[in-house]
Amino acid sequence: MAGNAENDGGRRGRWRKVVWGTAAFLWLAPLIAMPFTPEVNWVEIVECGVILLAAVGAYELALALRTRNSAYRIAVGIAIVAAVLLGVINGAVGIIGSDDEPANLLYSAVFAVGIIGCLIARFRPRGMARALLATALATALVPVIALIAQVTSWWGAASTADVIILSAFFVVLFVGSAWMFHRAAHVRPERIAA
Repeated sequence: MAGNAENDGGRRGRWRKVVWGTAAFLWLAPLIAMPFTPEVNWVEIVECGVILLAAVGAYELALALRTRNSAYRIAVGIAIVAAVLLGVINGAVGIIGSDDEPANLLYSAVFAVGIIGCLIARFRPRGMARALLATALATALVPVIALIAQVTSWWGAASTADVIILSAFFVVLFVGSAWMFHRAAHVRPERIAA
Protein backbone atom coordinates (compact mmCIF):
# COMPACT_ATOMS: atom_id res chain seq x y z
CA MET A 1 0.00 0.00 0.00
CA ALA A 2 2.79 2.42 0.92
CA GLY A 3 4.65 1.38 -2.24
CA ASN A 4 1.64 2.32 -4.37
CA ALA A 5 1.38 5.72 -2.69
CA GLU A 6 5.07 6.39 -3.29
CA ASN A 7 4.82 5.20 -6.89
CA ASP A 8 1.78 7.43 -7.50
CA GLY A 9 3.62 10.38 -5.96
CA GLY A 10 6.62 9.68 -8.20
CA ARG A 11 4.47 9.61 -11.32
CA ARG A 12 2.74 12.82 -10.29
CA GLY A 13 6.10 14.45 -9.67
CA ARG A 14 7.35 13.44 -13.11
CA TRP A 15 4.16 14.64 -14.80
CA ARG A 16 4.36 17.93 -12.93
CA LYS A 17 7.91 18.41 -14.23
CA VAL A 18 6.79 17.58 -17.78
CA VAL A 19 3.83 20.00 -17.58
CA TRP A 20 5.87 22.86 -16.09
CA GLY A 21 8.78 22.18 -18.46
CA THR A 22 6.50 22.17 -21.50
CA ALA A 23 4.87 25.42 -20.37
CA ALA A 24 8.28 27.02 -19.83
CA PHE A 25 9.46 25.89 -23.28
CA LEU A 26 6.30 27.20 -24.95
CA TRP A 27 6.75 30.54 -23.19
CA LEU A 28 10.47 30.81 -23.96
CA ALA A 29 10.07 29.95 -27.66
CA PRO A 30 8.59 33.34 -28.65
CA LEU A 31 11.02 35.09 -26.31
CA ILE A 32 13.93 33.45 -28.15
CA ALA A 33 12.36 34.24 -31.54
CA MET A 34 11.82 37.91 -30.68
CA PRO A 35 15.26 39.19 -31.80
CA PHE A 36 14.92 37.38 -35.15
CA THR A 37 11.45 38.51 -36.21
CA PRO A 38 9.39 41.66 -35.80
CA GLU A 39 6.24 39.52 -35.61
CA VAL A 40 6.75 38.81 -31.89
CA ASN A 41 6.39 41.59 -29.35
CA TRP A 42 6.37 41.90 -25.55
CA VAL A 43 2.59 42.08 -25.32
CA GLU A 44 2.23 38.70 -27.02
CA ILE A 45 4.91 37.17 -24.79
CA VAL A 46 3.10 38.40 -21.67
CA GLU A 47 -0.26 37.16 -23.03
CA CYS A 48 1.30 33.77 -23.78
CA GLY A 49 2.72 33.63 -20.26
CA VAL A 50 -0.66 34.44 -18.70
CA ILE A 51 -2.41 31.77 -20.76
CA LEU A 52 0.22 29.15 -19.93
CA LEU A 53 0.22 30.10 -16.26
CA ALA A 54 -3.58 29.76 -16.16
CA ALA A 55 -3.36 26.34 -17.83
CA VAL A 56 -0.68 25.07 -15.46
CA GLY A 57 -2.62 26.56 -12.54
CA ALA A 58 -5.70 24.64 -13.63
CA TYR A 59 -3.58 21.49 -13.83
CA GLU A 60 -2.27 22.09 -10.31
CA LEU A 61 -5.85 22.65 -9.12
CA ALA A 62 -6.86 19.33 -10.63
CA LEU A 63 -4.00 17.66 -8.75
CA ALA A 64 -5.01 19.41 -5.55
CA LEU A 65 -8.53 18.01 -5.84
CA ARG A 66 -6.95 14.60 -5.20
CA THR A 67 -9.29 12.48 -7.21
CA ARG A 68 -8.26 9.06 -8.44
CA ASN A 69 -11.01 9.19 -11.04
CA SER A 70 -9.18 8.99 -14.38
CA ALA A 71 -12.24 10.17 -16.34
CA TYR A 72 -12.23 13.36 -14.27
CA ARG A 73 -8.52 13.91 -14.93
CA ILE A 74 -8.97 13.33 -18.66
CA ALA A 75 -11.90 15.75 -18.71
CA VAL A 76 -9.80 18.42 -16.99
CA GLY A 77 -6.99 17.83 -19.48
CA ILE A 78 -9.28 18.16 -22.49
CA ALA A 79 -10.83 21.35 -21.10
CA ILE A 80 -7.41 22.87 -20.42
CA VAL A 81 -6.11 22.00 -23.89
CA ALA A 82 -9.25 23.41 -25.52
CA ALA A 83 -9.08 26.65 -23.53
CA VAL A 84 -5.35 27.13 -24.17
CA LEU A 85 -5.70 26.45 -27.89
CA LEU A 86 -8.68 28.80 -28.15
CA GLY A 87 -6.83 31.53 -26.27
CA VAL A 88 -3.60 31.15 -28.24
CA ILE A 89 -5.21 30.93 -31.68
CA ASN A 90 -7.62 33.79 -31.01
CA GLY A 91 -4.91 35.93 -29.42
CA ALA A 92 -2.17 35.23 -31.95
CA VAL A 93 -3.96 35.34 -35.29
CA GLY A 94 -7.63 35.77 -34.49
CA ILE A 95 -10.42 33.43 -35.46
CA ILE A 96 -12.71 36.05 -36.97
CA GLY A 97 -10.37 38.08 -39.13
CA SER A 98 -7.07 39.27 -37.70
CA ASP A 99 -6.14 39.29 -34.04
CA ASP A 100 -7.06 42.96 -33.60
CA GLU A 101 -10.63 42.65 -34.91
CA PRO A 102 -13.31 43.51 -32.34
CA ALA A 103 -15.41 40.45 -33.24
CA ASN A 104 -12.76 38.21 -31.67
CA LEU A 105 -13.68 39.67 -28.29
CA LEU A 106 -16.85 37.57 -28.51
CA TYR A 107 -14.67 34.57 -27.65
CA SER A 108 -13.96 36.19 -24.26
CA ALA A 109 -17.53 35.24 -23.37
CA VAL A 110 -16.55 31.59 -23.86
CA PHE A 111 -13.89 31.90 -21.16
CA ALA A 112 -16.28 33.78 -18.88
CA VAL A 113 -18.95 31.09 -19.24
CA GLY A 114 -16.41 28.34 -18.55
CA ILE A 115 -14.84 29.98 -15.50
CA ILE A 116 -18.17 31.02 -13.95
CA GLY A 117 -19.63 27.58 -14.65
CA CYS A 118 -16.70 25.81 -13.00
CA LEU A 119 -16.95 28.03 -9.93
CA ILE A 120 -20.71 27.46 -9.65
CA ALA A 121 -20.14 23.69 -10.05
CA ARG A 122 -17.49 23.81 -7.32
CA PHE A 123 -15.48 21.46 -9.55
CA ARG A 124 -17.83 18.53 -8.98
CA PRO A 125 -18.16 16.23 -12.01
CA ARG A 126 -21.90 16.64 -12.62
CA GLY A 127 -21.71 20.41 -12.44
CA MET A 128 -18.54 20.48 -14.52
CA ALA A 129 -20.30 18.50 -17.25
CA ARG A 130 -23.00 21.16 -17.37
CA ALA A 131 -20.43 23.97 -17.27
CA LEU A 132 -18.52 22.50 -20.22
CA LEU A 133 -21.74 22.02 -22.19
CA ALA A 134 -22.54 25.69 -21.56
CA THR A 135 -19.02 26.57 -22.70
CA ALA A 136 -19.53 24.53 -25.88
CA LEU A 137 -22.83 26.33 -26.50
CA ALA A 138 -21.16 29.72 -26.00
CA THR A 139 -18.45 28.70 -28.49
CA ALA A 140 -21.07 27.66 -31.04
CA LEU A 141 -22.96 30.93 -30.60
CA VAL A 142 -19.97 33.18 -31.39
CA PRO A 143 -20.01 32.72 -35.20
CA VAL A 144 -23.83 32.79 -35.16
CA ILE A 145 -23.84 36.14 -33.33
CA ALA A 146 -21.16 37.43 -35.69
CA LEU A 147 -23.29 36.43 -38.69
CA ILE A 148 -26.45 37.96 -37.24
CA ALA A 149 -24.58 41.19 -36.48
CA GLN A 150 -23.28 41.07 -40.06
CA VAL A 151 -19.67 41.51 -39.07
CA THR A 152 -18.47 39.50 -42.06
CA SER A 153 -16.57 42.59 -43.24
CA TRP A 154 -14.35 42.05 -40.16
CA TRP A 155 -13.58 38.49 -41.12
CA GLY A 156 -10.85 39.49 -43.55
CA ALA A 157 -9.28 36.48 -45.23
CA ALA A 158 -11.26 34.03 -43.08
CA SER A 159 -14.34 32.73 -44.79
CA THR A 160 -17.58 32.01 -42.99
CA ALA A 161 -16.93 28.29 -43.37
CA ASP A 162 -13.43 28.63 -41.84
CA VAL A 163 -14.79 30.40 -38.77
CA ILE A 164 -17.61 27.88 -38.35
CA ILE A 165 -15.27 24.88 -38.79
CA LEU A 166 -12.72 26.24 -36.30
CA SER A 167 -15.46 27.04 -33.79
CA ALA A 168 -16.93 23.55 -34.33
CA PHE A 169 -13.52 22.06 -33.49
CA PHE A 170 -13.59 23.81 -30.10
CA VAL A 171 -17.23 22.82 -29.56
CA VAL A 172 -16.22 19.17 -30.06
CA LEU A 173 -13.39 19.51 -27.52
CA PHE A 174 -15.65 21.14 -24.91
CA VAL A 175 -18.40 18.55 -25.49
CA GLY A 176 -15.79 15.78 -25.20
CA SER A 177 -14.68 17.21 -21.88
CA ALA A 178 -18.31 17.46 -20.71
CA TRP A 179 -18.86 13.83 -21.69
CA MET A 180 -15.81 12.74 -19.69
CA PHE A 181 -17.04 14.74 -16.67
CA HIS A 182 -20.40 13.00 -17.07
CA ARG A 183 -18.62 9.64 -17.05
CA ALA A 184 -16.58 10.71 -14.03
CA ALA A 185 -19.79 11.46 -12.15
CA HIS A 186 -21.01 7.91 -12.72
CA VAL A 187 -17.77 5.97 -12.22
CA ARG A 188 -17.59 6.39 -8.47
CA PRO A 189 -18.89 8.79 -5.85
CA GLU A 190 -17.50 12.30 -6.06
CA ARG A 191 -14.30 12.61 -4.01
CA ILE A 192 -13.79 16.26 -4.72
CA ALA A 193 -12.89 18.49 -1.78
CA ALA A 194 -15.44 21.27 -1.42
